[in-house]
Amino acid sequence: MIYATRKSFFCAAHRYYDEKLSAAENEKRFGKCVNTHGHNYELEVTVAGDANPRTGMVVNLSELDAIIRARVLDILDHKNLQADVDEFRSVIPTTEMIAQFIWRRLDGGIPGARLFRVRLYEDSTLFVDCFGEGAG
Repeated sequence: MIYATRKSFFCAAHRYYDEKLSAAENEKRFGKCVNTHGHNYELEVTVAGDANPRTGMVVNLSELDAIIRARVLDILDHKNLQADVDEFRSVIPTTEMIAQFIWRRLDGGIPGARLFRVRLYEDSTLFVDCFGEGAG
């Protein structure tokens, strides 16, 4: 089994705010993150499979790039996640929830390979790994 990882980048804004809580409770729970702010996210998509004997690759990187662009980057890049992405109108867009969203968008959609891991860096101090919907 070979694992191949492709990096991509996107910028997005979000805030942590639970509508069921008061402003004071949100501030206590989420601190400064209750304010809309942005990140330059770094996304790693790892696929698993056997190297194709004709091409020597697990997946054609140009095809993988196009899939990531169409299914993830075009939806998230330069967006205010709560305002622009339906999924996040009712879900707080934490790094964990964004990684699960990306997993769902890519899983089963990469010809010839199996999605193994989505790693999402919010910044240099935080990243999360997702190995499947509800994995844990």
